[in-house]
Amino acid sequence: MKLLGMLDSPYVRRVAVALQLMGVPFEHRSLSVFRGYAQFREINPVVKAPTLLLDDGTVLMDSTLILQYAAALAPRSLLPTEPAALAHELRLSGLVLAACEKAVQIVYEHGVRPPEKVHQPWMDRVHEQLRAALGALEDELTRRPLDSAALTQAGLCIAVVWTFIQDLVPGSAPAAEFPVIGAFTAACEARPEFRAAPHGDGTYPVAA
Repeated sequence: MKLLGMLDSPYVRRVAVALQLMGVPFEHRSLSVFRGYAQFREINPVVKAPTLLLDDGTVLMDSTLILQYAAALAPRSLLPTEPAALAHELRLSGLVLAACEKAVQIVYEHGVRPPEKVHQPWMDRVHEQLRAALGALEDELTRRPLDSAALTQAGLCIAVVWTFIQDLVPGSAPAAEFPVIGAFTAACEARPEFRAAPHGDGTYPVAA
Protein backbone atom coordinates (compact mmCIF):
# COMPACT_ATOMS: atom_id res chain seq x y z
CA MET A 1 0.00 0.00 0.00
CA LYS A 2 1.05 3.58 -0.64
CA LEU A 3 1.00 6.58 1.67
CA LEU A 4 0.46 9.83 -0.23
CA GLY A 5 1.32 13.24 1.15
CA MET A 6 4.29 15.28 2.26
CA LEU A 7 6.12 14.74 5.52
CA ASP A 8 5.87 18.44 6.35
CA SER A 9 2.23 17.63 7.17
CA PRO A 10 1.95 16.45 10.78
CA TYR A 11 -0.93 14.19 9.76
CA VAL A 12 1.09 12.46 7.05
CA ARG A 13 4.16 12.16 9.25
CA ARG A 14 2.04 10.81 12.11
CA VAL A 15 0.96 7.94 9.87
CA ALA A 16 4.46 7.33 8.48
CA VAL A 17 5.98 7.01 11.95
CA ALA A 18 3.08 4.97 13.33
CA LEU A 19 3.15 2.44 10.49
CA GLN A 20 6.82 1.80 11.18
CA LEU A 21 6.21 1.35 14.90
CA MET A 22 3.29 -0.97 14.19
CA GLY A 23 5.32 -3.08 11.79
CA VAL A 24 3.11 -2.37 8.77
CA PRO A 25 5.09 -2.06 5.49
CA PHE A 26 4.25 0.78 3.10
CA GLU A 27 5.56 2.87 0.24
CA HIS A 28 5.56 6.64 0.45
CA ARG A 29 4.93 9.12 -2.33
CA SER A 30 5.72 12.71 -1.40
CA LEU A 31 2.91 14.54 -3.17
CA SER A 32 1.81 18.07 -2.35
CA VAL A 33 -1.87 18.98 -2.16
CA PHE A 34 -0.85 22.38 -3.54
CA ARG A 35 1.94 21.92 -6.11
CA GLY A 36 0.76 18.43 -7.00
CA TYR A 37 -2.95 19.17 -6.88
CA ALA A 38 -3.79 17.71 -10.29
CA GLN A 39 -1.78 14.53 -9.68
CA PHE A 40 -3.27 14.11 -6.23
CA ARG A 41 -6.80 14.59 -7.58
CA GLU A 42 -6.30 11.74 -10.05
CA ILE A 43 -5.80 9.37 -7.10
CA ASN A 44 -8.11 10.97 -4.56
CA PRO A 45 -10.59 13.56 -5.92
CA VAL A 46 -10.97 14.99 -2.41
CA VAL A 47 -7.23 15.90 -2.48
CA LYS A 48 -6.73 15.21 1.22
CA ALA A 49 -3.43 14.26 2.84
CA PRO A 50 -2.70 11.77 4.10
CA THR A 51 -4.26 9.40 1.63
CA LEU A 52 -3.62 5.67 1.86
CA LEU A 53 -3.96 3.78 -1.40
CA LEU A 54 -4.55 0.09 -0.73
CA ASP A 55 -3.37 -2.68 -3.04
CA ASP A 56 -6.94 -3.31 -4.24
CA GLY A 57 -7.39 0.37 -5.18
CA THR A 58 -9.36 1.40 -2.10
CA VAL A 59 -8.60 4.98 -1.04
CA LEU A 60 -8.58 5.84 2.65
CA MET A 61 -8.07 9.27 4.19
CA ASP A 62 -7.84 11.01 7.57
CA SER A 63 -4.87 10.01 9.72
CA THR A 64 -6.95 8.65 12.59
CA LEU A 65 -9.03 6.44 10.30
CA ILE A 66 -5.95 5.25 8.43
CA LEU A 67 -4.35 4.20 11.71
CA GLN A 68 -7.55 2.46 12.72
CA TYR A 69 -7.33 0.39 9.53
CA ALA A 70 -3.61 -0.22 10.01
CA ALA A 71 -4.30 -1.60 13.49
CA ALA A 72 -6.17 -4.48 11.87
CA LEU A 73 -3.01 -5.39 9.95
CA ALA A 74 -0.43 -4.65 12.59
CA PRO A 75 1.58 -7.21 14.52
CA ARG A 76 2.01 -4.59 17.25
CA SER A 77 -0.57 -2.28 18.83
CA LEU A 78 0.09 1.33 19.80
CA LEU A 79 -2.98 1.56 22.03
CA PRO A 80 -3.41 0.20 25.57
CA THR A 81 -6.35 -2.10 26.21
CA GLU A 82 -6.94 -1.47 29.92
CA PRO A 83 -9.82 1.06 30.18
CA ALA A 84 -8.11 3.61 32.46
CA ALA A 85 -4.91 3.55 30.44
CA LEU A 86 -6.88 3.85 27.21
CA ALA A 87 -8.83 6.82 28.57
CA HIS A 88 -5.56 8.58 29.41
CA GLU A 89 -4.18 7.76 25.96
CA LEU A 90 -7.28 9.22 24.29
CA ARG A 91 -7.11 12.28 26.53
CA LEU A 92 -3.55 12.96 25.35
CA SER A 93 -4.49 12.26 21.73
CA GLY A 94 -7.42 14.67 21.89
CA LEU A 95 -5.24 17.44 23.27
CA VAL A 96 -2.42 17.03 20.76
CA LEU A 97 -4.77 16.70 17.78
CA ALA A 98 -6.55 19.88 18.91
CA ALA A 99 -3.19 21.66 19.08
CA CYS A 100 -2.34 20.30 15.63
CA GLU A 101 -5.60 21.52 14.14
CA LYS A 102 -5.09 25.02 15.53
CA ALA A 103 -1.47 25.18 14.36
CA VAL A 104 -2.50 24.17 10.85
CA GLN A 105 -5.21 26.84 10.88
CA ILE A 106 -2.58 29.45 11.75
CA VAL A 107 -0.29 28.25 8.96
CA TYR A 108 -3.09 28.33 6.40
CA GLU A 109 -4.45 31.66 7.59
CA HIS A 110 -1.12 33.41 7.07
CA GLY A 111 0.17 31.29 4.20
CA VAL A 112 -2.91 31.15 1.97
CA ARG A 113 -5.20 34.03 2.89
CA PRO A 114 -4.17 37.55 1.76
CA PRO A 115 -2.93 39.64 4.73
CA GLU A 116 -5.75 42.14 4.37
CA LYS A 117 -8.28 39.31 4.70
CA VAL A 118 -6.94 37.94 8.00
CA HIS A 119 -9.55 38.30 10.73
CA GLN A 120 -7.54 39.05 13.86
CA PRO A 121 -10.25 38.24 16.44
CA TRP A 122 -10.49 34.77 14.93
CA MET A 123 -6.71 34.40 14.97
CA ASP A 124 -6.60 35.48 18.62
CA ARG A 125 -9.10 32.75 19.45
CA VAL A 126 -7.15 30.10 17.53
CA HIS A 127 -3.91 31.08 19.29
CA GLU A 128 -5.69 30.89 22.64
CA GLN A 129 -7.01 27.41 21.84
CA LEU A 130 -3.56 26.25 20.72
CA ARG A 131 -1.91 27.41 23.92
CA ALA A 132 -4.71 25.92 26.04
CA ALA A 133 -4.25 22.52 24.41
CA LEU A 134 -0.47 22.63 24.81
CA GLY A 135 -0.74 23.88 28.38
CA ALA A 136 -3.01 21.00 29.35
CA LEU A 137 -0.71 18.59 27.54
CA GLU A 138 2.34 19.95 29.38
CA ASP A 139 0.53 19.46 32.68
CA GLU A 140 -0.46 15.89 31.78
CA LEU A 141 3.10 14.96 30.79
CA THR A 142 4.49 16.58 33.93
CA ARG A 143 2.21 14.49 36.13
CA ARG A 144 2.54 11.30 34.10
CA PRO A 145 5.70 11.33 31.97
CA LEU A 146 5.74 9.36 28.73
CA ASP A 147 8.53 6.96 27.79
CA SER A 148 9.99 7.68 24.35
CA ALA A 149 11.26 4.10 24.27
CA ALA A 150 7.73 2.69 24.48
CA LEU A 151 5.75 4.93 22.18
CA THR A 152 1.99 4.89 21.85
CA GLN A 153 -0.16 6.68 19.28
CA ALA A 154 -0.50 9.71 21.53
CA GLY A 155 3.21 9.89 22.28
CA LEU A 156 4.36 9.76 18.69
CA CYS A 157 1.71 12.31 17.71
CA ILE A 158 2.88 14.70 20.43
CA ALA A 159 6.42 14.61 19.05
CA VAL A 160 5.33 15.00 15.43
CA VAL A 161 3.03 17.93 16.21
CA TRP A 162 5.52 19.73 18.44
CA THR A 163 8.18 19.54 15.72
CA PHE A 164 5.66 20.92 13.22
CA ILE A 165 4.72 23.80 15.53
CA GLN A 166 8.31 24.74 16.29
CA ASP A 167 9.20 24.73 12.61
CA LEU A 168 6.24 26.66 11.24
CA VAL A 169 4.62 28.70 14.05
CA PRO A 170 7.19 28.83 16.89
CA GLY A 171 6.02 32.25 18.05
CA SER A 172 2.60 30.81 18.79
CA ALA A 173 4.06 28.36 21.32
CA PRO A 174 7.48 29.41 22.67
CA ALA A 175 9.57 26.34 23.45
CA ALA A 176 10.61 27.72 26.84
CA GLU A 177 7.01 27.55 28.05
CA PHE A 178 6.63 23.85 27.27
CA PRO A 179 9.90 22.20 28.36
CA VAL A 180 8.45 18.76 29.09
CA ILE A 181 6.91 18.48 25.63
CA GLY A 182 10.15 19.73 24.12
CA ALA A 183 12.36 17.24 25.95
CA PHE A 184 10.06 14.34 25.11
CA THR A 185 10.02 15.36 21.44
CA ALA A 186 13.82 15.57 21.31
CA ALA A 187 14.06 11.99 22.58
CA CYS A 188 11.49 10.81 20.03
CA GLU A 189 13.16 12.58 17.13
CA ALA A 190 16.35 10.64 17.87
CA ARG A 191 14.56 7.36 17.22
CA PRO A 192 15.16 5.63 13.85
CA GLU A 193 11.45 5.69 12.96
CA PHE A 194 11.42 9.48 13.18
CA ARG A 195 14.74 9.89 11.38
CA ALA A 196 13.45 7.69 8.55
CA ALA A 197 10.47 10.02 8.06
CA PRO A 198 11.86 13.47 8.87
CA HIS A 199 9.71 16.56 8.96
CA GLY A 200 10.00 18.25 5.57
CA ASP A 201 9.53 17.49 1.89
CA GLY A 202 11.57 14.29 1.79
CA THR A 203 10.39 10.77 1.17
CA TYR A 204 10.41 7.71 3.43
CA PRO A 205 12.70 5.84 3.54
CA VAL A 206 15.57 8.28 3.48
CA ALA A 207 18.32 7.18 1.13
CA ALA A 208 21.48 6.05 2.92
